[in-house]
Amino acid sequence: METTKIALFKGKQIRKILFENEWWFSVIDVIQALTAQSDDYTARKYWNKLAQRLREEGSEAVTNCHRLKLPAPDGKMRETDCADTEGIFRIIQSVPSSKAEPFKRWLAKVGYERVQEIENPELATKRTRTLYKLKGYSEDWIEKRMRGITIREELTDEWQKRGAKEQKDYEILTAEISKASFGITPCDYKQLKGLKRENLRDHMDDFELIFTMLGERSTTEIHRQENSQGVPKLKVDARRGGKIAGVARKELEKELGRSVVSNQNYLPGNKQKKKLK
Repeated sequence: METTKIALFKGKQIRKILFENEWWFSVIDVIQALTAQSDDYTARKYWNKLAQRLREEGSEAVTNCHRLKLPAPDGKMRETDCADTEGIFRIIQSVPSSKAEPFKRWLAKVGYERVQEIENPELATKRTRTLYKLKGYSEDWIEKRMRGITIREELTDEWQKRGAKEQKDYEILTAEISKASFGITPCDYKQLKGLKRENLRDHMDDFELIFTMLGERSTTEIHRQENSQGVPKLKVDARRGGKIAGVARKELEKELGRSVVSNQNYLPGNKQKKKLK
């Protein structure tokens, strides 16, 4: 399951991650949005001073924060302080800012939508489809992307049941499939496409999505067929599943006379973005 996302509050990016079935928000991003700090460094200094004061006051707002991995500006996953909705409310109450009240309403809306999605998963799917339409993707592309999300969720569910517990485990297994499918890791793939925080799969064309799905669906079936347990065995399966997609990709490339792996992306202003539709 894809668990990290970027939310927007009045044009400001707020990173969030699904942790223990709740949304947790980057404290630094929230501080920056509320205080208009110019960059991450000054926002972090502000948060450090605020956190010290809250500790001295005996507030649980700091102790309840978790260090979770979120995509950094350089595209790498880095640990940063995160708080759930209740924790963020407490932190906001300690920040003198005229922006606090609308931010509280925004958080309440995000929390309410999450509750709705838990009760009715179809709402999450509809919201995702709507977002892709607003970004200009075609219906055909959206269908493939949504199917890919479902296949990915099935795979990560299998990983969780079969011994993958840490985020690093998921990253390693995903990289194994990608290397076998495309000959390149997700990190290098993002660099090739000129991406940073963006989701790699949102910038794949039809063939890239199809071979991603083939590699992940094949891996899922191998896990089930062999009742695989433990990360070492899951890695072996991931390479085998990815290889199935890799062989098919190479055959197609022979027919097309070009590589399926593309440096094209769907970033705003990209004149070639229509090719991804």
